[in-house]
Amino acid sequence: MDSFDPIDLIPALRQALDAAGYTTPTPVQAQALPAILERRDLIAQAPTGSGKTAAFGLGLLQHLDPGAIRTQSLVLCPTRELADQVARTLRKLAVAIPNVKLSLLTGGLALAPQQASLAHAPHVVVGTPGRVQELLRSRHLDPAGIRALVLDEADRMLDMGFEAAIRDILKRLPRDRQSLLFSATWPEGVRAMARDALRDPVEVTVDAAHAQPVVEQVFHEVELSAKPAALAGLLLQHRPESTVVFCNTKRDVDDLVAALGRMGFATAALHGDLEQRDRDEVLVRFANRSLGVLVASDVAARGLDVKELACVVNYELPSDPDTYLHRIGRTARAGERGLALNLVTPRETPRALQLEDHLGTRLRWATAPTVGPNPRDVPQAAMRTLRLDAGRTDKLRPGDVLGALTGAAGLKAEAIGRIDIFPTRSYVAVRRAQADKALAALQSGGIKGRRIRVRAI
Repeated sequence: MDSFDPIDLIPALRQALDAAGYTTPTPVQAQALPAILERRDLIAQAPTGSGKTAAFGLGLLQHLDPGAIRTQSLVLCPTRELADQVARTLRKLAVAIPNVKLSLLTGGLALAPQQASLAHAPHVVVGTPGRVQELLRSRHLDPAGIRALVLDEADRMLDMGFEAAIRDILKRLPRDRQSLLFSATWPEGVRAMARDALRDPVEVTVDAAHAQPVVEQVFHEVELSAKPAALAGLLLQHRPESTVVFCNTKRDVDDLVAALGRMGFATAALHGDLEQRDRDEVLVRFANRSLGVLVASDVAARGLDVKELACVVNYELPSDPDTYLHRIGRTARAGERGLALNLVTPRETPRALQLEDHLGTRLRWATAPTVGPNPRDVPQAAMRTLRLDAGRTDKLRPGDVLGALTGAAGLKAEAIGRIDIFPTRSYVAVRRAQADKALAALQSGGIKGRRIRVRAI
């Protein structure tokens, strides 16, 4: 299918597709959308980055009744990051549909504001299983009007121990709903859940040729003690604009961030021990190009919303091939080529051989360059982030920030990057050379006559 034209979508969704630049359906969209629009149950085996969020999002919004003040669709995701990404995609698709309310319900955030948001029922709920189950049990979330359920990345939810919560949620939902299940892999646990949750589902599988991203994969054998220097050497050799480095433990994440920081790299950690506000801040800085290197545990392997991620590094090979494919699937999006670099100690060789068998091809090995403790010419991030202690609750809008910087501050629009507005904080990316000027202007002049605390982070 070369375009969305043959698909019977309402004008508001066509307008949103045009605005978002979606012209050609991905394979999973072309195969799944007709069945979803017919309100059929569906199970789709599709990898991260295949376009499945837009596939189910278009289906949910097509059948939404904005005039009916009740929760009509529920999307369950394994992680807060993925739930946030799904919510943002759905909001983008719903931009031309008036008065649509979407609530994001995830753990790790205060419960009371989420309970309050449900007093006026949202049309769509996106959340993690534990928090959604909690709000259903407390009767803050009313399931009576739910006509569509999406289980997104079902295999990951089961891996994370959410099976009991999901089954409890299923019992509370109306039986005459539409159910859509998406999974990158197809283990027996997912098959059992599909049998219990879906009725006569249409089955969609994205061909392996479509599923595998076009990623250049290079493996480097190094001793454990040499890994930080080898990684630094690879980053200086390839000079990717944005890199996610995956570690298997939180301690390795923190240790590596410290080592790279000492060598001059702009880097930060992302793992489960961070408070939600800190996680949001790290993700904002990475997405707006203020951080060149993000060191993460697998909590970020899904749901990381960074377009055109240049490089993924496996600082340590994961224990199973599926996790490896999920990791490298963060690069090579939208038809672009990607780069996956792998550091392999001698004790990890069996994992590499297992991966070689799984991929059905010989791995490409190369010698990793190493650097000293004070390498020269370390690339600097293109942008710097300014944090403003004001947000949506203060009626602050992106246009207000942009206006202050291009007005009194005298910056050109092209020097200003992404602007992110949160409830009580906001972030704006500014070209590195202009950041000090922007900071001084905002600190002295404020925004629309209001003094706002601003600092560079």
